Amino acid sequence: MTNGNSLDAVRDTSRQRLNNGWLRLRRSALPILQCAVGAALSWFIAHRVIGHPQPFFAPTAAVVSIGVSFGARLRRSVELVAGVTVGIGIGDFFISRVGTGPWQIALVVAVAMSIAIFLDGGAIIPMQAAGSAVLVATLMPPHTGGSALRMIDALIGGLVGVVVVAVIPLHPVRRARRQAADILGVMSAALIRCADGLHEQDPEKIRAALDSVRGTQPQIDSLRSILEGGRELSRVSPLYWNARSRLDALRATADPLDNAVRNTRVLLRRALSLVLDDEILNPRLVDEVEQLGAATDVVRRYMLVGPREQPDAAETTRILRRVAKGATKDLIEDAGLSAHVVFAQVRSVVVDLMQVCGVRRLSALALLPPTVTRPYVDPVD
Repeated sequence: MTNGNSLDAVRDTSRQRLNNGWLRLRRSALPILQCAVGAALSWFIAHRVIGHPQPFFAPTAAVVSIGVSFGARLRRSVELVAGVTVGIGIGDFFISRVGTGPWQIALVVAVAMSIAIFLDGGAIIPMQAAGSAVLVATLMPPHTGGSALRMIDALIGGLVGVVVVAVIPLHPVRRARRQAADILGVMSAALIRCADGLHEQDPEKIRAALDSVRGTQPQIDSLRSILEGGRELSRVSPLYWNARSRLDALRATADPLDNAVRNTRVLLRRALSLVLDDEILNPRLVDEVEQLGAATDVVRRYMLVGPREQPDAAETTRILRRVAKGATKDLIEDAGLSAHVVFAQVRSVVVDLMQVCGVRRLSALALLPPTVTRPYVDPVD
């Protein structure tokens, strides 16, 4: 029986990995197409139109400029060309005077990276400068006459990358919504699992929930990159000029969503301490955590489909308001420190999620039941 269960677990894990792989591939289909078209087009222009015999850096520059990660491509393109310029210039200057060899390569790389870092604190310029300097010192030394052509190839590739992004664009709003929904999905599952762990006094369930939410930071960073890339795309692509207002609204949700994830982490850590310390807990507080998890899933669906479809923002905030109304101070009477923290974080996450739905922070705070005689924000009925 044990062997059968192990085989089933392995089979389920393999199936899940395969499904995740297909999902990632499906979501990256358009960026892959962009990179493929950009590489081919830049090579064609540099080789057939400009007449460069080996324009190998043109497709490379196009692919780097586009990038599967859908980040800030315009800045990346500028950094790419700047790095190539610095690397080629330093390589030409030194290699033409001191020749090639191990110490010469070390010298040009160190000097090129130092100058690039002095000019800009980003990561692309120093790395590209070092790579260009190495290529000049080894594959394309100054006497071959290929350095100037390579600079032109880099410029062609960068420009082609920008054009391809404008002509074959990713939908900036849809991609950002999907990324935010994925983060909310992890939060929802973690809160529901935490409630189960509190009901069953099972620290492993809560620990697993905490680990899953801790793993969302790369997704949040990716969301911010997607939003920045979407803003750039809305500037260069006429197809999405009308998406600027929706992108601005989405950008306003990034900080509240980040805060919601951080507050959820604190909630889960204290919930874990609560179970490990065998602290007395009001079952209604556990129900609040579970209801918050369910409400987070509603926010996820709202974020995924957008404001023009169901569930709409008003319905979503009504559900969050029901959770807020249940977070009354009697839930923590005679409770320990961890229970107080869990209670406070439930309220904080509710406020964060309301902001994700477009509610102003003060308005969201006013929906919480007061815990003191004279609260900073007057509550509303």
